[in-house]
Amino acid sequence: MNSYSGNTTVIDKFPIFFEEGLKKELHSVSKLYAVPAGDIIMDIDQTIDQIPLVIQGSIKILREDEEGNEIFLYYLEPGHACATSITCCLTGQKSTIRAIAEDDTEYLGIPVHYSDEWMIKYKSWKNFVMNTYAERFEELLKAIDQLAFKKMDERLSKYLHDKADLHESCEIHISHQEIAYDLNTSREVISRLLKQLEKIGAIKLGRNRIIILD
Repeated sequence: MNSYSGNTTVIDKFPIFFEEGLKKELHSVSKLYAVPAGDIIMDIDQTIDQIPLVIQGSIKILREDEEGNEIFLYYLEPGHACATSITCCLTGQKSTIRAIAEDDTEYLGIPVHYSDEWMIKYKSWKNFVMNTYAERFEELLKAIDQLAFKKMDERLSKYLHDKADLHESCEIHISHQEIAYDLNTSREVISRLLKQLEKIGAIKLGRNRIIILD
């Protein structure tokens, strides 16, 4: 992971309105991190001392059960922050999620102790934090619905379409085992369901490659 001082050019590109005063403070206190795809940005039980704001790329958020099985929750895209990290920062708790760079990613790291002050000082920061909570809560409800009410084939189909939308491409480069990890199931189950989807013409399979057809 590489980091370097934040700058106004990067902050100006952040796709959320911030007051000029807040932009100046972000410029003076933040660091810009560049991480390659696959790097762990935040891990479970890690002490969190900064809030990440995604500038470029995307971050995959995962939870882990008591047996160490991972399950995919949602993606963070440019303009987003992780509500869980904000909550952990403000309450002094350790991380309860794992954040992995889905693509080569850049994000601003904001020292946690500034957030409380900015909630009072800047309306745009307060709105950003509240909207972040609302958006991530909606994502979590969708994840719960998927787990509680959807069959694995439906969950798999949504997972593939979400990943295609994220990368703005119908061609996904991923192994069956990686999908199994994210959906907390076995590779054999995923391989069987993918073959079923291919049989009905929904996808085309290749080596570590899936093309969405429908």
